[in-house]
Amino acid sequence: MNYPIPDSPQDILALQQKPVDEELVASAIAGVIKIVRSQGKSLEDLTAQVLEDDPLLDRQQRRWLSQLLAQAWESFT
Repeated sequence: MNYPIPDSPQDILALQQKPVDEELVASAIAGVIKIVRSQGKSLEDLTAQVLEDDPLLDRQQRRWLSQLLAQAWESFT
């Protein structure tokens, strides 16, 4: 992977400066999972946060993202 896995929310925000590609998205997802786990939170906590109403993503997109995060979470265990 061309991008390191982010260790902090600031590292994830810094990814906004990079061109978006599959590796960047994978790095951001891995970083979110790493950060959430380091905070002692569970997959259920992350899923609940992703499924909250948000103006950026519609309900179907939030469900898809939560499923993607669940698959990635299991891959990192």
